[in-house]
Amino acid sequence: MSSSVVPVYAQGFFIMSRLGRVTQIVVFDYYDPEKYYLSLLRRGSLEEELSRIEENMQYFLDEERVYINGVRTYPKVISTTLSFRGDVTRPYITFIIEFSGPIRAGLNKYEDYYEEEVVEYDYEFTWFFPEGWRVRGAELAVPYEIIEDRVLVARVKKGTKVGPYEAILFEVGEK
Repeated sequence: MSSSVVPVYAQGFFIMSRLGRVTQIVVFDYYDPEKYYLSLLRRGSLEEELSRIEENMQYFLDEERVYINGVRTYPKVISTTLSFRGDVTRPYITFIIEFSGPIRAGLNKYEDYYEEEVVEYDYEFTWFFPEGWRVRGAELAVPYEIIEDRVLVARVKKGTKVGPYEAILFEVGEK
């Protein structure tokens, strides 16, 4: 990625299945005034750059320690794409990531240990749990809200210190 490409916003969506598979969709928005990504597209070297970006994302995921109910799980990038919002100075990169862990009736816990950092841009993340399940609480470095008992939403402002741990407690009424 060129140094002229600046991250401006990110969104993450985590969708938990009844079997404990999490599909994570993460979208990073950038400002690219020098049209770096457009130049790669025109030269036919965008796929090479996306492959490198995917490897970098996988490296950072491998540095995290993610657990579901105490069992370590290993998030894996399965897709990386680039597109533009409105014009070529506003690219965004979408990652699709998957991981899974054991789910049981009653109280369950997702945990993530990662390097503490100060956020460089605003972002938000949303967790969606199956109907009939309930979010019971979370340990996050940022405020969050629970919607309809099964959706957790957190918004993080630039400059916020996050990490090194987060957890979400959720109750499974039916699997």
